[in-house]
Amino acid sequence: MKHLARLGRLGVAVLPSLLLALVAMSAQAQPDSTDTSLDAARAQIDQARKVLDKPPKEAADLLPLRAGVLAAGTQADAAAALLEPQLASVQARLAELGPVTAGQAEAPDVAVLRAQLNKVRAELDAQFKRAKLLSVESEQTAGEISALRRSEFQARLGERTSSILSSLFWAELRMEIPGDLLRVRRQADALAAAARASGTAVWISVGLVLMVLLGLYAWAGRVLLRLTTTRVPPGRLRRSLHAWTRVLLPAVTAGLMAEAVYLGLVWVAPLPESLAPVMGRLAGVICFGGYVVGLGHALLLPARSSWRLLPLPDVVALKLRWLPAVLALLMVLTWALMQLTAQINASLVTTVAADCIVALVMGLAMGLGLLLADVARRRALRDPGTAANWPPSPLWLTTVFGLACLGVSGSLMALLLGYVALGSFVVHQMAWMAVVLGSAYLLAVLIDDGFMALLGPKTSPASAASDASATADAAAAADMPASRFLKVRAQAAVLLSGVGRLLVVALALMLLLAPFGEGPSELFERADKLQQGVSVGAFQIVPAAVLQAVLVIILCLVVVRIVRRWLKEDFLPTTSLDAGMQVWTSTLFAYAGNLLALSLGLAAVGIGLERIAWVASALSVGIGFGLQAVVQNFVSGIIMLAEKPVKVGDWVSLGGIEGDIRRINVRATEIQMGDRSTVIVPNSEFITKTVRNVTHANPLGLVKILLPVPLNADADQVRSLILELFAAHADVLKVPEPSVQLDAIDSAGMVFNATAFVNSPRMAYGVRSALLFDVLRRLREADISLVKPAGLVLRETQDKAQDKALEPALPPPLA
Repeated sequence: MKHLARLGRLGVAVLPSLLLALVAMSAQAQPDSTDTSLDAARAQIDQARKVLDKPPKEAADLLPLRAGVLAAGTQADAAAALLEPQLASVQARLAELGPVTAGQAEAPDVAVLRAQLNKVRAELDAQFKRAKLLSVESEQTAGEISALRRSEFQARLGERTSSILSSLFWAELRMEIPGDLLRVRRQADALAAAARASGTAVWISVGLVLMVLLGLYAWAGRVLLRLTTTRVPPGRLRRSLHAWTRVLLPAVTAGLMAEAVYLGLVWVAPLPESLAPVMGRLAGVICFGGYVVGLGHALLLPARSSWRLLPLPDVVALKLRWLPAVLALLMVLTWALMQLTAQINASLVTTVAADCIVALVMGLAMGLGLLLADVARRRALRDPGTAANWPPSPLWLTTVFGLACLGVSGSLMALLLGYVALGSFVVHQMAWMAVVLGSAYLLAVLIDDGFMALLGPKTSPASAASDASATADAAAAADMPASRFLKVRAQAAVLLSGVGRLLVVALALMLLLAPFGEGPSELFERADKLQQGVSVGAFQIVPAAVLQAVLVIILCLVVVRIVRRWLKEDFLPTTSLDAGMQVWTSTLFAYAGNLLALSLGLAAVGIGLERIAWVASALSVGIGFGLQAVVQNFVSGIIMLAEKPVKVGDWVSLGGIEGDIRRINVRATEIQMGDRSTVIVPNSEFITKTVRNVTHANPLGLVKILLPVPLNADADQVRSLILELFAAHADVLKVPEPSVQLDAIDSAGMVFNATAFVNSPRMAYGVRSALLFDVLRRLREADISLVKPAGLVLRETQDKAQDKALEPALPPPLA
């Protein structure tokens, strides 16, 4: 005990020191990178503010500046996210110490610990507020840069120079062109020197590589075409895969060839600083040119009309087959001229002339393509033989064609009038829109065809047979009917295809709007900031938390489904519960499990159970006013399953509805009528109204026959005849045994009352009919006639209700 006391006193003495050491370690654990990142973010924002005081002449120069500001804001948000939990931890420790009691001295160790915690809290709070301030400043600075960029862009589009048709334009160009050509010659000499330095052997190797790449391009095209026709199942997926092979092969081949030439230039020595950036990016631009060529050929496919995805007539495809190569060449030439004029610091007149000439050629090419397509359409419509095969032009296609013609004519007019920036922008934007929309169309078709081929129903007989067998195996493994499994697969295919195409549309819109506002890199930078959450009222919605909640809900629902199936098929049948109680138990478990899954999902998002309880209390008001009937039926279902006035399999009659109870649900009960129709009756009807349950107390059915015979008939013979018929019928029960009573005797004759029992009231009608046929046949053989005694009418009137209950007019429902 003494040793324990000493250890206790030692722990009390050492504990404050340990806490103080932990606080110091946590303060030291604060990474120095936080201050460094905040300093870097501040420097980036200050640099941007300085540039905004003297904005650059080109709006494109503001793009890297804005990207840097957004990156600084992301760094500040990351630092704030790192500091926030540490600050909360220190505040929680201070809360554990409690407030300082006025007029009472605090223990020295606790006072030192409190001072250290306050110091750490002040430092963390200052850094946290600094990070938040930098985040707000980055947002404001990025907004100012965007506004300045839009204004500069609009001002640039409105600038007017001398028209290319005027003599003044050419006079200024003749004055400036010699100096520009001299600077171009210097760059060409440097490039030629780099090429000579590589040597003849290197360029022979480069030539061999180019020839090999061309041969591989031709061979790969044939191999991929054969694979898509033989290995891919028939359908649109085969065509869409073939289209994408036509797109990617030229792009990859052109990029590899350009890269081979670039490696030949830098094989011996690196390029000069003036040429290295341009030549380094030229391979990517040439790859994009190959992509444009492949995209155009994949959309047109003039040599394979049956593989064409775009609903385009053959004559139009043949007329436009030259256009993709021309557009790709002009787009690469445009980029090269822009880089070259910027690299040699060319004069304004030369830059404008080069941009204007290339834009004019591109606009004329587009206009010529539109003109050829329109001429081919008009000729086909005038020819009676081809007019019937020409597809009708939908409204959207006519609208797009008209806007394209208007854009081409407007751009050409602007270029000729001197608005080179505006005309060049419209021409280049039209070419960019054609590339983006064509790529989006092929990608959307590939996504739709892929999901439909993988999950959708098959069309060919062989594939349908194999799909049916695979579906049967999968459905058997999942204990699911084959038709339901196919339906789920089709729904999944449509859903995934829709989501994929929606993403393609979003990406296409982002690329189309890039020249007018934020580019893709900036939008992705914005999307990266969403990882830290979006505030909606008092809730903080974080994408990671939402994804976690979805996964939690899906996992819980799967578990609930598995456990419910185990309860329904394995465990509950082994208990003494009847069928209705088993169904109710499994259903109640499913409702409780689904509610628990939803609660856990909301808790994963950040909505606690106390807020869910608050919402439930608010909903109780609505339940009291608008959901009274639902609650009443729910409670009635519980009472029905507890008291069991009716159960599954009972034959009941309620308000003119008579049939078998097939299922007792939470809200209503299903009753199957004699004509196989189903009536849905609210559960409250069974509790608040009079219900006749034929099979509740006794499941046996009564067969009753009233037989009037003359007075001269042998009563013992009649009685024996009826008992023999009862004994001969297979459905008549031996216990309780049948009975024949002499019910009445009068001047007209005797009335026998014969009764027997069958296993179910549903069998009474059919058995009684069969017995009546046998009675008539046996009476006729025994030469016994039937009479109508006077008392029989009164007897039938008294027993009318009972006879109706035992012998319904309609055939009984099927068991």
